[in-house]
Formats: sequence, structure tokens, C-alpha cells
Amino acid sequence: MSVLVVLDYMSVVIFALTGALVASRAQLDPVGFAFVACLTAVGGGTVRDVLLDRHPVFWVGQPAYIALSVAAALIVFFTAHLVESRYNLLIWLDSFALSFAMAAGTAAALTLNQPAVIVVLMGISTGCLGGLMRDVVCNEVPLVLKQGELYVTCAFVGALVALVAVWLDVYQPAALGLGALACWSLRAGSLVFGWRLPVYKARPPRH
Repeated sequence: MSVLVVLDYMSVVIFALTGALVASRAQLDPVGFAFVACLTAVGGGTVRDVLLDRHPVFWVGQPAYIALSVAAALIVFFTAHLVESRYNLLIWLDSFALSFAMAAGTAAALTLNQPAVIVVLMGISTGCLGGLMRDVVCNEVPLVLKQGELYVTCAFVGALVALVAVWLDVYQPAALGLGALACWSLRAGSLVFGWRLPVYKARPPRH
């Protein structure tokens, strides 16, 4: 099993769990759980494959991704009430999913020998778009746009670290692991220590 397939499976399962947790906050039925879980799980990877012209799209070629996503959704449907703070679980699971999906997107672009800019952009889009779709569909404030937290920045740095490591002739799975670790460390630091970038503040108009 290739590194890309392993990363896709890990990101799909974890993102599916986050999608189901958001569905529980929206009090959806089992079909709604499954829909949101699948959308979250494969959304970023679908955009990646379409943009990179990879055929077939990863979950079309291997429907087991959808089966796993539905299974994750049903597990959460029957167990979410046991979790004291579903939002805390959501944001931490999402941090792991972001890191694995970023690495998967980076790996896909590297496998196709894409230029550096595309490699980084595929890492960012694969990591961020599934969660963005999840939050928009369920009318939540998107984590990717939440003020004062690092998110897209984490995916950018992670993809860049992986790319530089490959340039330095680091074994590609290890390079992707370094990128995922950099991504997750920044996201965790943002959640725990409040790491953030400066935000734009409008100046009062001059009279």
C-alpha cells in the first residue's frame, strides 16, 4: 500500500469523524450524519484530484473510502452523547485530519512531479477544503476562517517543510511525516498557547 493511500485513508476516517461531530451539533438524522461525514472526508481530496487531473477520483476508484466514512458517521451518531465536550474533540480531531490530508495532497502533487507552487497549493487545498465544506453546510463558523487561530498557515508551513525536505533528499515518507508534524504542531500551538498572526484592523476614517 502506497504512502498516499495510507494518508488518504487516515485523513478520510478522521475527517469523517469531525463531520459527524458537526452533524451532531446540528442535530441531524443518520442520513444527514452520513452525508456531512462523506462530504468532509472526501471533499478536499476530490478537489485535489480534479485539479491534478487524476483519474479516477480516489474515492470513485476505491469506494471503501465512502464505506468507512459512513461507518464513522454511524458510530458517532450512537456515541456522540457520551462525549462531554464535542467541540473540543472536534477541533483536536480536525487538527490531526488537517495534517494527514495536507500530507496526502502534497504527496499526490509530488508523485505527479508538479512544480513547487502546485505542490504547496495541493497540500493546502486538500487539508482545508473538506473542513470548510463541512462547516459551511452545517452553518458553523468555519475553522479555516476563525479569527485569531492558525489554520491555513499550518497547512502552508507543513507542505513547505515536506517539499524542502524532499529537495534535501530526505526519504519521501519521512519528509511527509515532517511536514505533517510541523502542520500539527502549529495548529496545536495555536489552540493551546494562542499562537496567531496579526489581523487586519481598519483605521478610523480621517475627517
